[in-house]
Amino acid sequence: MTIAVFLGSLLGAMALGMPIAFALLVCGLALMYQLDMMDAQIIAQNLTNGADSFPLMAVPFFMLAGEIMNTGGLSKRIVDVAMALVGHVRGGLGYVAILAACLLSALSGSAVADAAALSALLVPMMVAAGHDRARSCGLIAAGGIIGPIIPPSIGFIIFGVAANLSISKLFLAGIVPGLVIGLSLVAAWWWVVRDENVTPPPRKSTADVLKTLADGFWALMLPLIIVFGLKFGIFTPTEAAVVCAVYSLFVAVFIYRELKIKQIYEVLVAAAKTTAIVMFLVAAALVSAWLITVADLPGQIVGLLEPFMGNKILLMFAMMMVVVVVGTAMDMTPTILILTPVLMPIVQKAGIDPIYFGVLFIVNNSIGLITPPVGTVLNVVAGVGKVSMDDLMKGVWPFMLAELLALLLMILFPPLVMVPASWFN
Repeated sequence: MTIAVFLGSLLGAMALGMPIAFALLVCGLALMYQLDMMDAQIIAQNLTNGADSFPLMAVPFFMLAGEIMNTGGLSKRIVDVAMALVGHVRGGLGYVAILAACLLSALSGSAVADAAALSALLVPMMVAAGHDRARSCGLIAAGGIIGPIIPPSIGFIIFGVAANLSISKLFLAGIVPGLVIGLSLVAAWWWVVRDENVTPPPRKSTADVLKTLADGFWALMLPLIIVFGLKFGIFTPTEAAVVCAVYSLFVAVFIYRELKIKQIYEVLVAAAKTTAIVMFLVAAALVSAWLITVADLPGQIVGLLEPFMGNKILLMFAMMMVVVVVGTAMDMTPTILILTPVLMPIVQKAGIDPIYFGVLFIVNNSIGLITPPVGTVLNVVAGVGKVSMDDLMKGVWPFMLAELLALLLMILFPPLVMVPASWFN
């Protein structure tokens, strides 16, 4: 009955068009009524405690860093570096988009920010070169979701707080899976453009490549600073977010000089608006999470999944299927906040490594950003790339399928995730 109340109240509120954060509060009220413990103080205290977290301070700083990079020219230079390295091969602009997505993901940690920047920069170039607009936008949307996988990752921060896991370990464990997703896109792009008759841009001279690399040096240094600092314990993920924001601000203002002092206020306001949405979601979700624990909802879910408990691979597959279904109707942050307190007790009881589960969970949620009808990244790319949602859904499916196959490989062969994670950690 509790599961029915939980799902009915949450989905019912969403069906009425209620914002996710308020739907979570309605869900909390429904659970309180079901448990006969109506008390406004429960909501107030958990709302406050939900946002009162030191690790979550990383979120506004990474949001700010992403805004600075897009406005201050760091993102543009990453695309230029990718263009210089692989732009001349057959279908080169697609490989540029994938390589740039991997590099950008190591800067901002936001799928929406990365997809928006790549769409604005690359879609006109790909269309002018002769590539299909919908297919080009589909590739960029699929590449944008690498953002929350390769560190720094806002998704890993929220999951780490919700699951009480080391965010540094999650960050470092996400590097290779993010690259695996990138390789799956390379294979899918090679397949879809094999029959296209598109002339790639001419190969750049060695001097031009070196000049582009030198121009992008300061942008390329940022992911190295973050990974090096986390690997050797120089700073925590929260401190890494501050380093990321300050470094990108310094480079954008004083080295590249594309971010003017008068623009900083607008950048701060944009980052603050996005942060407010995420933090309110986190706070509202903790109300439901607390009541989920009190109602022993995870215990009831364990009972439903009992047939799979003896086989870790089958259990992981079952849980990932649940996340895929939920991801079609819900954005990444609320999915993490709602499912983490439900699934983590199952993971612990089954003896699955929580870091391994966390990586696959975030990969799965990231893919959910391009699954219709809600897909946030799809909506952003459709708007920036000037393509209809129907056409974009047709263009994205080969790449989404490739990413799901990569996820399946990581479920079937856990060492793909855990062995590289042990190297970095």
